[in-house]
Amino acid sequence: MNDHRLDPTIAYDVISLPSQGIYYPNKKKTIKVAYLTAADENLLMSNSPDMVTQLIRSKLYEPDLRPDELMQGDIEAILIFLRNTAFGPEYKVKVNDPDTGNLFDATILLDELNFAEIEVEPNEKGQYETILPKSQANVKLKPLTTKETREIDDTAKTYPTGRIAPRVTWMLQKQIVEVEGSSAQEDINKFIQSMPISDSKYVREFLDKNEPRLDLRKSVITPSGKKVDVRINFGVEFFRPFF
Repeated sequence: MNDHRLDPTIAYDVISLPSQGIYYPNKKKTIKVAYLTAADENLLMSNSPDMVTQLIRSKLYEPDLRPDELMQGDIEAILIFLRNTAFGPEYKVKVNDPDTGNLFDATILLDELNFAEIEVEPNEKGQYETILPKSQANVKLKPLTTKETREIDDTAKTYPTGRIAPRVTWMLQKQIVEVEGSSAQEDINKFIQSMPISDSKYVREFLDKNEPRLDLRKSVITPSGKKVDVRINFGVEFFRPFF
């Protein structure tokens, strides 16, 4: 546990989680996040592959909630808050004008982002019940935590050279929590082995559409007068607007 989490002198704010806390044991709908400080510039300027995890670990002011337990949508909300409060709401991006092929500058206001609309509400456990289109199997699904995503990535890195890591299978084994009323992992694994590819695609798209998160898409007007959608991404430049 970091000492700053118990330090009453640390400046922080309370932000609302897109997930409303349904995936976490404490069920907190809001969390305390400390503001970025000058000392954090050392991390922001580094090329550490774990920069985001380290940043959230140092800024999350919740002793009973670890960064790797968070859902991706909640992590995105924290990153937007940190960027917005440190550098202001204006986020400048380069956008391609589809009519001319030329790049132009556009500005997105981060403080105007809203929660994305979802088609299906999760139950109290954060699970979604749906029927797969091809097999017609009744399944329950859940999004992956950042820890689960990292575990899949780490396992893939250690896979024997020349062999294709079954990343899709590993993801489905964590995303599908019940098949036709059975939550036994052996039944889920057996089902996945013969699962139609269209059902696999459906699972990915279903969770992408319905996982609670901020809507990171904004429409901008091109110099030629067309409206195009721009999506905020969290690359290295996200936290380096003035460095």
